[in-house]
Amino acid sequence: MSITREVSRAIRSTLVLWVLVAVLYPLIMLIIGQVVFPFQANGSILKNAQGVAVGSALIGQPFSSDRYFNSRPSTTSYSTADPKDDKAGVLKTGVSGASNLAPSNPALLDRIKGKSDPDPEKAIAGDLPKLQAAGIKPTADLLYTSGSSLDPHITPEAAQAQVQRVATVRKLNPNQLEMLITQNTDGRFLGIFGEPGVNVLKLNLALDGMKPAS
Repeated sequence: MSITREVSRAIRSTLVLWVLVAVLYPLIMLIIGQVVFPFQANGSILKNAQGVAVGSALIGQPFSSDRYFNSRPSTTSYSTADPKDDKAGVLKTGVSGASNLAPSNPALLDRIKGKSDPDPEKAIAGDLPKLQAAGIKPTADLLYTSGSSLDPHITPEAAQAQVQRVATVRKLNPNQLEMLITQNTDGRFLGIFGEPGVNVLKLNLALDGMKPAS
């Protein structure tokens, strides 16, 4: 068999494989995604009542108002910090990632418990005092960040702990909020993996659609 024939066969095989794996396969996956799973394939984008996209169900965002269920802390402020004005240094590790601080690390304890200082710029408002002042029973996920710092979920217990505060501010019946939490709780993947979690963005969007108790 001549070298020319071998080279020709190699080129043809390469072209066939390129068409199969670089053109047809991605195209088929794209079509299947858009037809069968359009929501997931397009980023799991959530919209408000006005039809405006407000975020992804896969990526958390900060909520701190008493009118809403608050998210868990984030080492990167859910990547909403301004890279040009990042005085707190929340984006030093990029847009995602854990702080990797040990439980005994003073920096972690200061963030949780707070730190007083004559210089206001050096003082730290701790997450624990904030929760206690709001009458919220602290849970682990309301004090500690997630591994990615972008977790969109909190535990059902963390959501339940905030019911009374939200109900009071919005003049809602706590039972309404408890039902809302149940409706927006994602179960274990395949019923086996992980733990149930409440998607904070979904929950707060549903919350905005509720009317005050008469």
